[in-house]
Amino acid sequence: MNAPPRVAYLPDSFHEINGVAHTSRHFEAFAHRHDLPFLCVRAGHRPQALEKAGNVWTLELPRVSLSIPLEKDLSFDPTYVRHLPVIDEALEQFNPDLIHITGPSEIGMLGVAIARHYNLPLAASWHTNVHEYLARRTDRLLRFLPRAHSTAACHTIEDLTLAVASGFYSNADILFAPNPELCQILAHATARPCHLMPRGVDSALFDPQKRNRSGNNCDFVLGYVGRLSVEKNVVHLAQVQQDLERAGCHNYRFLIVGHGAQESWLRERLPRAEFAGVLKGEALATAYANMDLFVFPSHTDTFGNVVLEALASGVPAIVTPDGGPCTIVRDNVTGRIVTDAEFSSAIAAIVDDPIRHREMRRAARNYALTASWDSVFEGVYAAYESIRAKSQIPHCH
Repeated sequence: MNAPPRVAYLPDSFHEINGVAHTSRHFEAFAHRHDLPFLCVRAGHRPQALEKAGNVWTLELPRVSLSIPLEKDLSFDPTYVRHLPVIDEALEQFNPDLIHITGPSEIGMLGVAIARHYNLPLAASWHTNVHEYLARRTDRLLRFLPRAHSTAACHTIEDLTLAVASGFYSNADILFAPNPELCQILAHATARPCHLMPRGVDSALFDPQKRNRSGNNCDFVLGYVGRLSVEKNVVHLAQVQQDLERAGCHNYRFLIVGHGAQESWLRERLPRAEFAGVLKGEALATAYANMDLFVFPSHTDTFGNVVLEALASGVPAIVTPDGGPCTIVRDNVTGRIVTDAEFSSAIAAIVDDPIRHREMRRAARNYALTASWDSVFEGVYAAYESIRAKSQIPHCH
């Protein structure tokens, strides 16, 4: 049996609150559990020295304080290339068989340059639908235009952004994507093989047993976890509230976990909502378990980690037919897959049917128990073998 490949992993994000960071932390943990040779080069604030724990090496290098902000906790540092000598030294010591990047960030661009310089195979995983995100944000900025014009502009921006992103991913020898539809799109756009890389869930952390709501709390809790941003379509939660009130449904409240630019807008319009801010670990697990139904109106998520965490917590999910979440939810079994206009009626039907709700909770938990992070990354390592033949001699010496 071949020894496992020596992987140098350069993620866009690691410590932040987003899907890339979430997956990256679990990837490193997988390497620790299985004692795999793994070097993670990432942005962070640890001492700028190579750290080693068994076969897993880490190198954290800071972004400058004047980096370009992308999200509340994420930025782009155009001067990150200044770290190249330190990264090069780490690569000399680690001697990787392949490079794996996660996107067109400053770190991803360095990863492409490094792979080319050392003639190393390059793997790239797609985590964020940047083309759809940019289109949603542009739509908001152009709302003063006639609807036909703003829609056409958004479609153009989405197509151009996808073309640019596909051009970047074409640098890789092998691609990974979190859902089958996106895999097909990338394979067609880049002429590169694309393998499925879904997400796993920690079913020990996210567990219905973490529920600690008092018995006299009879409100039906509608939960949301994620960025409070325009591309997540969180403004639709206000419409859900209006529709439920109009239908005479009053025995509910929202529990919203996360932060983002839309928070103040939501606070003004959701008097029934508790805003818990950003939660992690046990606090997040408890918040999920205290929900009765997970309401996730995003149309742009590539997978939907939070949906899988909700299911593991025994919380059925209402999602849209777009993106990755609809590949996780089994309609009428672990939740509902509906259009925006159908969200409120789908919620009301479940609220009014306790037996059906109880069956959905059980099915959601059972499905999540089949989704482990180990199985995800075992699939990634199996796919690495298809490009490993290009890296049979030391490249960094």
